[in-house]
Amino acid sequence: MIVFDDSLKTGNQLIDDQHRELIDRVNKLEKACAAGGQKRTAIQTLDFLLDYVHVHFADEEELQTEYKYPQAAAHKAQHRAFEEAVSQLNEMLEEEEGPSEAFVEAVRKNVAQWLVDHICVWDKQLAQYIREA
Repeated sequence: MIVFDDSLKTGNQLIDDQHRELIDRVNKLEKACAAGGQKRTAIQTLDFLLDYVHVHFADEEELQTEYKYPQAAAHKAQHRAFEEAVSQLNEMLEEEEGPSEAFVEAVRKNVAQWLVDHICVWDKQLAQYIREA
């Protein structure tokens, strides 16, 4: 479970609001998978997360273009890697009867921890660049 606190704030209202929503969706995914969650519910929640990820990444990438962010290509590559990781989780879940312990651990590592790390490094750098521009 991720808690959106001051350590995850970038100082950019749009990005922070979207991160709150992303974290809420990641937490819902973890909850849907806990205690023998049903496969269909987990798939729907994963799809729900991925839909919002596309919106958020598009908005961030639009800001990067607007402000001519010099790290835009590397930041976008991070986004594509995350989308690929989520797609692999979807495939993993499709092959299983339901969310296994390995799946839940992969969600924690490849979604929850990745998101926290990405916010703390990449998104904070982007927000700082925008503030200084």
